[in-house]
Amino acid sequence: MASAVKATGHRLAGVLVAAAGCAACLAFATPARADFRVCNATQNLVGVAIGYRASTGWITEGWWHVDGSSCKTLIEGPLSSRYYYLYAEDAERGGRWEGPINMCVAEREFKIAGVSDCFARGFQRAGFQEYDTGSQSSWMIQLTDRPAQGGAAAVSGTGSK
Repeated sequence: MASAVKATGHRLAGVLVAAAGCAACLAFATPARADFRVCNATQNLVGVAIGYRASTGWITEGWWHVDGSSCKTLIEGPLSSRYYYLYAEDAERGGRWEGPINMCVAEREFKIAGVSDCFARGFQRAGFQEYDTGSQSSWMIQLTDRPAQGGAAAVSGTGSK
């Protein structure tokens, strides 16, 4: 009986050590973050611009440079809008990921208030694709080389709560 208690004690000590080790791992684990990310599944550098509705009105921002086979966070923290708009250009081959929603962009890094009269205000106009993120706090868009319907490069978006 004493050997059974001793064996149970050793097993219990092993379980406690394992549990303490797991607790330490969890303490150092990076917490899940809510954000808006773009992943570039191509082999080329891609320039990305985003549009969204803020409390002050429409905003477009760019350019984020996303290397081939990598991801970039465009908005950190939980998403505050339901709809986001994306436009991207392949910096090496000149292809683009675009949509039917016209918004303003600039040649260099920009943050532009408003989406009308782009040319009159000294900006360019680009067609952005709309993404309905619903009530998701996080969203990821993947840019690929694979043609989608209509011949445009494929873009997919996924969210998580």
